[in-house]
Amino acid sequence: MYTTSQPDPIRLEIFKNLYQFIAEQMGIVLQNTAASVNIKERLDFSCAIFDSSGLLVANAPHIPVHLGSMSESVRSLINEKRDTLKPGNVYLSNNPYNGGTHLPDVTAITPVFDGEKKQVIFYVASRGHQADIGGITPGSMPPHSRTVEEEGIIFDNFLLVEEGNFREPAVRQHLSSHTYPARNPDQNIADFKAQIAANERGVQELRKMVSQYGLDTVQAYMKFVQANAEESVRKAINLLKDGSFIYEMDNGAIIQVKVTIFQESRSATIDFTGTSRQLNSNFNAPKAVTQAAVLYVFRTLVDDNIPLNAGCLNPLEIIIPSGCMLNPTYPAAVVAGNVETSQTIVDALYGALGIMAASQGTMNNFTFGNEQYQYYETICGGSGAGIDFDGTDGVHSHMTNSRLTDPEVLETRYPVLLESFSLRHDSGGKGQYSGGNGVVRRIRFLEPMTANILSGHRVVPPFGLNGGEAGIVGRNWIQRQNGIEENLDSTATVEMKPGDVFVIETPGGGGFGKVSYLDNS
Repeated sequence: MYTTSQPDPIRLEIFKNLYQFIAEQMGIVLQNTAASVNIKERLDFSCAIFDSSGLLVANAPHIPVHLGSMSESVRSLINEKRDTLKPGNVYLSNNPYNGGTHLPDVTAITPVFDGEKKQVIFYVASRGHQADIGGITPGSMPPHSRTVEEEGIIFDNFLLVEEGNFREPAVRQHLSSHTYPARNPDQNIADFKAQIAANERGVQELRKMVSQYGLDTVQAYMKFVQANAEESVRKAINLLKDGSFIYEMDNGAIIQVKVTIFQESRSATIDFTGTSRQLNSNFNAPKAVTQAAVLYVFRTLVDDNIPLNAGCLNPLEIIIPSGCMLNPTYPAAVVAGNVETSQTIVDALYGALGIMAASQGTMNNFTFGNEQYQYYETICGGSGAGIDFDGTDGVHSHMTNSRLTDPEVLETRYPVLLESFSLRHDSGGKGQYSGGNGVVRRIRFLEPMTANILSGHRVVPPFGLNGGEAGIVGRNWIQRQNGIEENLDSTATVEMKPGDVFVIETPGGGGFGKVSYLDNS
């Protein structure tokens, strides 16, 4: 018999890894069974385990912006459906005002009941980026949406599976009965089924764990794992100093953050007062996204190998004024808040803490499609340099962790050619430590399609720190078949004709520390 009042260090390590392993197993099932390129090839998904109150216990190392925000979705389900949850039910949610990030990121949530099927002992969830969920442009990442309705279809704790029965007619009805309906419901349904399967793997593995160790031990170690993460973050906070930062985006919006460190309690307040009000554009970040960005930054400051979980948030008080662009109210458009503003929040926090220069600060969201095809990708760039390290060339940084589609898969599934994909030399900011370089990506279209770019740092360069130089801004442009070049803004929607090439040059990261120009003669 093992005591559960104090954690045994060996068992703590075992359970930390077990919870994470289960989330990884869920991810493998999701990747293997999904239909879309987005989930199967780009790995734009995340899986995680939550305790009975909806707090994050462990996740696989998937997409940071998903992982820090999914707990809000699970707790929204608990608050709304607590009395009607039944074994075999699965719910679907993407509501940005209820824990969602943006509409293409749809979360499937499965309650896990005890052996008597009387009480919920865990929740498992998987979030996948749908290739299209409706909205005014194919791919559901419209650069110029003004309301959330223009971005697609909202699922708000929608009953997807009822006591083991998949509600396909109801799902199809929901996907089609909208001003801007989904363009490929068959693919949506295939991916939803993959998420159900992933969750089911999590349910099975958790039940196995409970039968092996006993429910009391499993739940006790869930709390120990969260407490261990909390202590690790408190230790990291102890080494920090107060700081503040003002960050301007291409659209003129300002993110203002002040970090106050309390040494005695080893805690911190992160205050976003002074940030721009809710925007008329879609660069508003739902509160769950803002929290995810804060959680990510403080998790990266921890040297210990801990799963990202709710314990990491306990030492942090986060102040986000209601109605500002980091805590918008319905029906604000939010599609870029998740992918673009989340990156700028992270860089602003690193700037306030004096730890790291700006990364490329954008995901360079590129979508194209028509009624038949819909495709989405995020494109790598330079990461920022830090106190004792150079930035990295051509890498996804911070809030995204997805892969680029293999050229063979891209060209097999879509009528395009990847003409070239190369590093963008000398785009990183110089410094004692230099920022990483961006990339140049050229895609030639073989059929008429609508293409969209949703990006940042095309006007304002990614900042350097401590005298380091800024990274070079990105550039979006089109080379028409007749040789004419068209420059595009940070956000643009264009009609592509056969032979036209869409060119995306991504920003470099900022440098850290002054450049030393010594005379070597």
